[in-house]
Amino acid sequence: MESLNRMAIELVDEALEYAEELNVGAYELENEATVLDFGLEFDGGIEAGLLLTEIQTAGLATPGRDLAEIGGAPIPHVELSTDQPALALLCSQKASWELATEDFEGLGSGPARALVAEETEFRTVGYTDAFDLTALAVETDREPTAAAAAQVADLAEVEPTGVFLLAFPTASVAGSVTNAARVAELATFRLTELGYDPLNIVSATGRAPVAPVAASEEAAIGRTNDAVAYGGTAHLVVREEFDAFESVPSTAADEHGRPLASVFDDLEWNFEEVPADLFGPAKVTIDVLGGPTYVYGETSEDVLVESFEL
Repeated sequence: MESLNRMAIELVDEALEYAEELNVGAYELENEATVLDFGLEFDGGIEAGLLLTEIQTAGLATPGRDLAEIGGAPIPHVELSTDQPALALLCSQKASWELATEDFEGLGSGPARALVAEETEFRTVGYTDAFDLTALAVETDREPTAAAAAQVADLAEVEPTGVFLLAFPTASVAGSVTNAARVAELATFRLTELGYDPLNIVSATGRAPVAPVAASEEAAIGRTNDAVAYGGTAHLVVREEFDAFESVPSTAADEHGRPLASVFDDLEWNFEEVPADLFGPAKVTIDVLGGPTYVYGETSEDVLVESFEL
């Protein structure tokens, strides 16, 4: 497999070339790292969000969009498919880099994680990347700093000039799009977390509504998670049977049934306390090659109508 970061940087170049058309901004920090603004000071948009998603998955997943109704209201939906779920979703798209310095904090996802490769997924999949340029998508409501870029450069073992930070708030169009595109990733991760070998997942497809942009980051976090937990549908093709397929969808969680912002409020927004089984698609089909096809979970339009304030 080619370098995830090399493939992603080709897409970063596309974002830089068409920044004006995508309504995104680009600038250099003091240490010559590059920031691409997908929704902080620039509007971004659905196309920007789709390209951001491609970068997060290192070009190994195909995102698309359509229009469907929720509560009688036409709402954009995002669908993402990949035949490389272990690499595209677990080793790249997964949001797990807690980027924190004295002057910045954000949640990172994307192929830069594969240059560090310290997470369990990389040992399980058996993949470590090596490249001199890297991209990290950062979900944040602050402008990235030189210190943040330096931290990425240090951990990824590249020069700061080779760091590209793609910044977006949850409360942005691109934020809603890229979070809706996480359904396949969350289904794949949840199945892996339950003990399934990710290398036995042949392909993954996910679809979810694009949550209306909320007025605050907290409200946006609630809405975008609801879009997946109550409106997300996934289809996985796998090689082997497993005795815990029914635990993949969010409906398996005891807290399932109310907008997630209320769950987060109860836990004082301490995400370490949130049950892991809430972070899954609402409904999943698991197709075992040469075997049965299982369907678990259900979507909840009523919760989405309440969450989206339709």
